[in-house]
Amino acid sequence: MPQGLLCRPALLLAAILLLAGCQAYEFGAPTMHRFEIRSVHVPMVESDSFRRFLGQRLTEAVIKEIELNTPFIVTTAGRADSILSARIRRERKSTIIESANDDPRAIEYEMRVEVTWTDRGGIPLTNRQVIRITREVDFIPEGGQSLTSAQQEVIERIARQIVNQMELTW
Repeated sequence: MPQGLLCRPALLLAAILLLAGCQAYEFGAPTMHRFEIRSVHVPMVESDSFRRFLGQRLTEAVIKEIELNTPFIVTTAGRADSILSARIRRERKSTIIESANDDPRAIEYEMRVEVTWTDRGGIPLTNRQVIRITREVDFIPEGGQSLTSAQQEVIERIARQIVNQMELTW
């Protein structure tokens, strides 16, 4: 028998064994999250701030991050396996640099949020029962930046951080 004919069954057997051995192996974003949780409910973020619509904007950003970067489905409270709730505890704006006429040249905007992620029974799904996240951003009004743009940047950073906290611990 020619040597090429003997080689083909060996290659076929090796390919089958290789594929069978890697069948249970998973990679990518789904493996970084809890397999027993399939859905999450995100109620409106509560806010201790007097600035309007911060809670709504943060809720929208968190839902968008969950949908883009996790295998979880965002759904209503009655259908969800878990609940991700948050509260804006503090947000402040402070001047970093002033001009000679006391006009703000550079301003810092900061937001602090407390987050809890629990299953239906109220058992925490993260290492800590309450996760505290603080993010800040500097902006320059003279350069065309506004408080609204600074708020949006902080909101997006916090939303990413919240979703990162939903990953499994190593």
